[in-house]
Amino acid sequence: MDKETFIVKLNELLAEEFEVEVDTIHPDSTIKITLALDSLSFVDLIAVIENEFGVKIPGQELKELKVFSQLYDYIYEKIEKK
Repeated sequence: MDKETFIVKLNELLAEEFEVEVDTIHPDSTIKITLALDSLSFVDLIAVIENEFGVKIPGQELKELKVFSQLYDYIYEKIEKK
């Protein structure tokens, strides 16, 4: 899967899971604010990513990813290493 296809798929998945409009998700948008995440929602975010892409993200590492571009890069790099 190329990176652009991956990003579109992830954005659609996140928009559906967290009930936001897909066009509100931009590479420089803050993940926590855009998806209205609280501590329980972070667990949901990890589960969605693990289930869809088979990528495990330790909670502490996820909290260090502030904007979507960082999340895209992190997950895509893990997918590429599989």
